[in-house]
Amino acid sequence: MADKAASRAVADRLYAAFLKAGAVPVEADILQPAEVLLDLYGEDIRARAYVTQDPLRGEMMLRPDFTVPVVREHMAHGAEPARYAYRGEVFRKQEHVSERKSEYFQVGFEIFDRDNPSAADAEVFALFAGLLAPAGLRAATGDMAILMAAVRGLKTLDSRKAALLRHVWRPARFTRLLERFGGLVPPPESRQRLLEGTGMLPAPLVGLRGEAEIAARIAVIRADAAAPPISAEEVGLIEDLLNLSGPSPEALTRLRMLQHGLPAIGPAVDLMEARLEALAARGIAVAALDFEASHGRTTLEYYDGFVFSFHAADPALPPVASGGRYDALTAVLGQGRSIPAVGGVIRPGLLADLGGARC
Repeated sequence: MADKAASRAVADRLYAAFLKAGAVPVEADILQPAEVLLDLYGEDIRARAYVTQDPLRGEMMLRPDFTVPVVREHMAHGAEPARYAYRGEVFRKQEHVSERKSEYFQVGFEIFDRDNPSAADAEVFALFAGLLAPAGLRAATGDMAILMAAVRGLKTLDSRKAALLRHVWRPARFTRLLERFGGLVPPPESRQRLLEGTGMLPAPLVGLRGEAEIAARIAVIRADAAAPPISAEEVGLIEDLLNLSGPSPEALTRLRMLQHGLPAIGPAVDLMEARLEALAARGIAVAALDFEASHGRTTLEYYDGFVFSFHAADPALPPVASGGRYDALTAVLGQGRSIPAVGGVIRPGLLADLGGARC
């Protein structure tokens, strides 16, 4: 693995390139407020965050990435439109002994611009593709908005759709829920016992949930049990969507076909088509650009649109770069305000190891 000096040198060159592309430098404190931010990262990062207790500020964590702190700062003080660049170390615990480091450099670029989201997506991706070209990496893209729109358009209970959306980033759990809501597998035994009970709440109550909250949860479970399953046709269409992959133009054609059975994905597919046109205008060979409808489902949970990553030939290595659109995150941190936003990060240490340090 590249040492810190080599990683810092690559980070400095990437950072300079981002500034040349119009970004404004931005800093983020190494210690971040845990209570505000941990829920925004998702289960994977929450489990790997370094958390400590500060006697004055409460629970704090070493920053696991830059995007959330940068969004937080922009929504509090930033003007529109805005482009930011940053560099520094991030910290993530590793679950197993491996060559992956718990402390490593990130350098990133973010755009906050409401005028043309597809053009902003293309700007970020094309910038990264150009900088990373010497390393010969494989690029992959996806779009979380398409899958989310498909789920929201299902003809079923809102509670079921909410559960599926909550687990979009956990593929195995999502699949189990889809099969259960489609009547393909029975509910868990604990749920079945509750449904067969008398309806009386347990006494005494144990845990943090109050009586009203427990009763409401039981009502949701019973409504779910009484509702008809999601149709086999819709389940099949969602599965087809999850398995869709291929060159971007071919994927777009197949998505248009799926749109006949999943009309709710139409606006998101329109945005994908506009993005491909914007990418082509920036010199990206979209005919060879891979699209995977499930791409991004095991990354940070704040992505809600276009997602991308750049990979080395060794599948054991993490992505050298990754990023995407996170419009909903700005609404969460904006206290009533929001702005479309997209960005990405590069791991300069990995890039140096792969001989792609020139940029």
